[in-house]
Amino acid sequence: MPATGKDAIVLSEIDRNLLERCLQRKPRAWEDFVDRFLGLVIHVINHTAQARSVRLSPEDRDDLSGEVFLALLKDDFAILRHFRGQSSLATYLTVVARRIVVKGLLRQRPAARLADGAHRRSSPPAPSSQEADDRIANRDEVERLLEGLHQNEARVVRMYHLDGMSYHEISAAIGVPENSIGPILSRARGKLRRAGVSPGSH
Repeated sequence: MPATGKDAIVLSEIDRNLLERCLQRKPRAWEDFVDRFLGLVIHVINHTAQARSVRLSPEDRDDLSGEVFLALLKDDFAILRHFRGQSSLATYLTVVARRIVVKGLLRQRPAARLADGAHRRSSPPAPSSQEADDRIANRDEVERLLEGLHQNEARVVRMYHLDGMSYHEISAAIGVPENSIGPILSRARGKLRRAGVSPGSH
């Protein structure tokens, strides 16, 4: 159905310019993009978690928002390149973010247990073939971005984003306090955001 009226002007000039700058990898474009849409992503995370009766900590929200933005960076902004302007950019990103957040919530069994209370499961469900394919496809992109991180930061990001390990599991594996995993991921994510502006530069 062709767009009419206000629906015909769904992509604002600001968003159009921002999108073009990102796809052309202009200086600071990615940082500006994250600044503009971080609030939207957090809103999607909160709404999706609430709809699924999952309580999230600030660290959980930071982790999920990081997953969303890493997915947008993947394969040279493939998700953003697929945007055809048939909706507002915010609407498109809401749909994309919700899909990624739902996958993240399904994978984060410890967070889900907070809401489940007594309903504890002995083991998480096996990931679907699509989730496995996504993780494999994401590995090369994340490994490339991890080149600029310190060894410990890169190890934590790999364990969390590629291996799907919980904070508790990462803490036990590398011998650091569990409450330090979130800050490590936050610092690493800041470096990854800067790397997304000009990948390969040092």
